[in-house]
Amino acid sequence: MTRIWQDHKGSVIALGIALLALLSSIVIVPETHQAVIIQGGRPDRVANQFQPDAPYGETGAGIVLRIPGYERVQMIDKRILDLDMERQQVLSSDQQRLQVDAYARFRIIDPVLTVENAGSEEILRTQLSPILTSVLRQELGRRSFASLLTAERGTAMANIRDALDREARSYGAQIIDVRIKRADLPDGAPLAAAFTRMRTDREEEAATIRAQGQKNAQIIRAEAEADAASTYAAAYGKDPEFYDFYRAMESYRRTFEQGEGESTMILSPDNEYLRQFQGQR
Repeated sequence: MTRIWQDHKGSVIALGIALLALLSSIVIVPETHQAVIIQGGRPDRVANQFQPDAPYGETGAGIVLRIPGYERVQMIDKRILDLDMERQQVLSSDQQRLQVDAYARFRIIDPVLTVENAGSEEILRTQLSPILTSVLRQELGRRSFASLLTAERGTAMANIRDALDREARSYGAQIIDVRIKRADLPDGAPLAAAFTRMRTDREEEAATIRAQGQKNAQIIRAEAEADAASTYAAAYGKDPEFYDFYRAMESYRRTFEQGEGESTMILSPDNEYLRQFQGQR
């Protein structure tokens, strides 16, 4: 071995240097990451870039070659990433101070823009966080606290997501979803006052609905009575004698049905009220 080393020392060293250069030029890109090859301080190409419709395992992951010392590789995650917002106090349109916890989910779809404008995923989170806070304040500031307890909350989340996505595109990111984990009123007197105000508002709304219902009932009843009077008038015009008979029978029924048990009524035999009992005249 000593003689071989002495006879081929130069060749062995050259082979070792070549092997080290080859190993340093090889970069293994996993399926979960995108590799941005930076040449001379500027992004040159991307390996395993995110493609929405590409099947798993066919996007270019694996061995990537680079020029050692001249090119470097920066890995950018291609999975769905999270952006958690610190608890913030937001003023709603009805002047309620809400304690809001929210989060967003995003994916890096253009790693070159991310490297150029942010540098890394952590810096990207730092830049997106104040944008999320600002958009959230603007959107919730246009809505009441009560609306966040209804289906309108979904519309608010969609608006926040779209606004944040427009800003994130300049960093090569796509906002997938935004959600509010909690939106609570502060403990103590403000919370009790808010509940009292909400209860008063609901009671006023219920009273308004009842009043409108009573109004509609009166209108319907008046229209029904008018239709009945019109019907009676038409019947009277066609057969006045039958109409008189019918109205007299109705009057007798209502009069004699009043009270409980036996009733006594004293009238003269020729009283006009008993005309229908006396036969036609």
